[in-house]
Amino acid sequence: MELHMHSHQFTRRMPDWRAAAIAGLVAGVVFLVLDLLAAWAMSGSLWGPPQMIAAIVMGRDVITQPAVFGAGVLVTALIVHFVLAAVFGLILAVIMAPFHFDSSIGMSSLVGAVFGIALYFINFYGMTQFFPWFAEARGWVTAVVHIVFGLVAADMYLRLERKEGEPAAESGARQ
Repeated sequence: MELHMHSHQFTRRMPDWRAAAIAGLVAGVVFLVLDLLAAWAMSGSLWGPPQMIAAIVMGRDVITQPAVFGAGVLVTALIVHFVLAAVFGLILAVIMAPFHFDSSIGMSSLVGAVFGIALYFINFYGMTQFFPWFAEARGWVTAVVHIVFGLVAADMYLRLERKEGEPAAESGARQ
């Protein structure tokens, strides 16, 4: 085992954009499933989270409607959710690549968890100035789901990433 002294210093290294977007989308799927399960367990309805997400684009009126299935609301929520998930995957890769936080599964997981909790605070405390309806979703369950998002995104990025000079076929074989 090789000791990497000072290996997490900033270097000019571009992320693997494809791996980052896919990692964000995979983490978005995991997030969505956990979020819907949590909403169903707490309120008995699966439609609260999609309404809150769709309201980012469609406006606050979406939330005042009864929490029932609406195809337009669902499609809008899914588009917004997965665009944000991919963007967050890209942002995470921009943090991981230049500091070599993708050097091990432990470092990747730690950075992913920190990223997830930072995302929770930004989304549910900072962005509530623009989208106040998200304040009602604050809590430990939502925080844990965000941490899981960060973990999955970081670890998927680690698995999918092609580093400079590495052939494409070998990138998925790394552990």
